[in-house]
Amino acid sequence: QVQLKESGGGLVQAGGSLRLSCAASGFTFSNYYMNWVRQAPGKEREFVAAISWSGTTYYADSVKGRFTISRDNTKNTMYLQMNSLKAADTANYYCAAARGYTISKNAGGYDYWGQGAQVIVSS
Repeated sequence: QVQLKESGGGLVQAGGSLRLSCAASGFTFSNYYMNWVRQAPGKEREFVAAISWSGTTYYADSVKGRFTISRDNTKNTMYLQMNSLKAADTANYYCAAARGYTISKNAGGYDYWGQGAQVIVSS
């Protein structure tokens, strides 16, 4: 049974930091690109970051320089370190897996999709 489980969300003040984790199971994690996608209240989903099997990273312009995506293939886990958080970063953050590179913002563009973790940044 495939599962992507996000954790680490919560409430933080603007300027603070949070680290999200995505624990994967039920598929060969190291064979997949892993992405973060977010959806702010009342807004469309937005690609945040992606990481290839070997660690090549890609970021949306809105988070470049503040967020860092990483993965540990020995633990089947992906991370998103979020620094210098802004109120505009408030959203549900979804973990997603794809066989190839994609910056899709929709679940249909991925092979697997998590339940999401809520991040609230207070200003």
